[in-house]
Amino acid sequence: MTAWTEDELERVGSATELQVSSYRPDGSLRPFVTIWAVRAGDDLFVRSAYGRDNGWFRRALASGTGRIRAGGVDKDVRFEEPDQGVHPAVDEAYHAKYDRYGQQIVGTVTGAHAVGETLRLTPGQ
Repeated sequence: MTAWTEDELERVGSATELQVSSYRPDGSLRPFVTIWAVRAGDDLFVRSAYGRDNGWFRRALASGTGRIRAGGVDKDVRFEEPDQGVHPAVDEAYHAKYDRYGQQIVGTVTGAHAVGETLRLTPGQ
């Protein structure tokens, strides 16, 4: 398994927004969607603000692979549902990075409901 470099973790983790796209069955990329992302430890995570039925999230799960762009990093990724134990750290990372936007907005990607709406981004396909 390929790991993120420290530089990639820092650059993507500190970028305010991330663009994410999933691969279609024919190998082409879908249009990029702008979302929030956080770093927790040596991993990068994204969450769907509108649940598992959100289009980009549903397509990422179905495809399992895609591409991200943030902080000058442009890289193929795998989308993986993380272990349950990571969620407190992911919540904390979202609060630390995005609380300035207000609880109503940050609340869409934190808390118990976000457990099933989280994907780990792993480098490579």
